[in-house]
Amino acid sequence: MTRIIAGQYKGRELKIPQQGTRPTSSRVREAIFSRLEHWNLLNDSRVVDLCAGSGALGLEAASRGARKVDLVEISHKAARVCQQNVQALGYAGARVHVLSAASFLAGSPHSCDVVFFDPPYDMAAQEVESIAAQVAAGWLEPHGVLVLERSSRGGEPSWPAALSVLDQKKYGETTVWYLELAAELPSAIQE
Repeated sequence: MTRIIAGQYKGRELKIPQQGTRPTSSRVREAIFSRLEHWNLLNDSRVVDLCAGSGALGLEAASRGARKVDLVEISHKAARVCQQNVQALGYAGARVHVLSAASFLAGSPHSCDVVFFDPPYDMAAQEVESIAAQVAAGWLEPHGVLVLERSSRGGEPSWPAALSVLDQKKYGETTVWYLELAAELPSAIQE
């Protein structure tokens, strides 16, 4: 069972697609959101959740003060679950897009404060790197962060030159990278 951890919708249960997704554990979600709140990236933010699955990451951001959330999911079944979760919460600032991450990012970019990218662990490293490069090409605010979750077994991807690693943390089988635009002079986000 997946629940919203904190904020306006704290404790509300989210539906999970029956197959084809790997929900982020509560422990990892709590760690990600503690970091983002510490960096003051959630209040009144614009968020994109790529490979959204149930929408848990994007909707946790909504619960914690995000103004607008785009949930992007290629699976029609999972996208329906995202839509059901949005409706159950009554959150008006979300839009569900039934597209691949690459197709969504090929559209007109709008700068975001946070982009979550939690692709299937079997997604090829080259595709992950290509999508990260698309995010860097107009989708991040100067202070924004790309939060990428991958299997710890795959090693670190080769990041596009437009991005630099702000931080990373391993949680068992999962590694989370926090990436920022490389053009930032020393990190715009201070701990």
